[in-house]
Amino acid sequence: MVALTRITTRAGDGGLTFLGDATRVPKTAVRLDTYGTVDEANTLLGAARLYTRGRGGIAGEADAMLARIQNELLDLAADLCLPERETPRRRPPLRMLPSQVERLEAEIAALDAASLDAAPGPAPAAGAPFPSGRSPAAALLRLAHAVIRRAERRLAALAREEPVGETARQYTNRLSDHLLRLARRLDGAEAGAAA
Repeated sequence: MVALTRITTRAGDGGLTFLGDATRVPKTAVRLDTYGTVDEANTLLGAARLYTRGRGGIAGEADAMLARIQNELLDLAADLCLPERETPRRRPPLRMLPSQVERLEAEIAALDAASLDAAPGPAPAAGAPFPSGRSPAAALLRLAHAVIRRAERRLAALAREEPVGETARQYTNRLSDHLLRLARRLDGAEAGAAA
């Protein structure tokens, strides 16, 4: 855990800031924009959790997933703030793990199966659009999905400029799918409760 003793340093007043390896870069750098976008998505997940925390059923399951994903997004931001270059370090850099991607993939499959089981009538195609807004948590997850998609695009732009970890790219891609599926499941649960 990072212990911040002082937040205001005035070091960034000139439009520069530091990466995790102490490299100074402009605040407009693609790398900063990328992990800033990840932070933005994390904030939206926290807002969504205001509507899932302490509830049972799918909302409670969603809250547990979102709590873990929030921590993983901190890992992703930490991964992205350290460029992929060989430099001597006291300890290995924090990088996204394949197991984090695999967990998202397993949850996506489970969410898809649960949505198909719960849906009355013919099953929608996996990528079919669906209305949102039945639940505040789902609406916020749809917004977080859009922000993660933006982070994914920024990550692709960053990868054109310098090396980026493949696992970070995979995680971001799977997370956008995951958030969409979870929003769909929460909206489906709201629709079922209203019926």
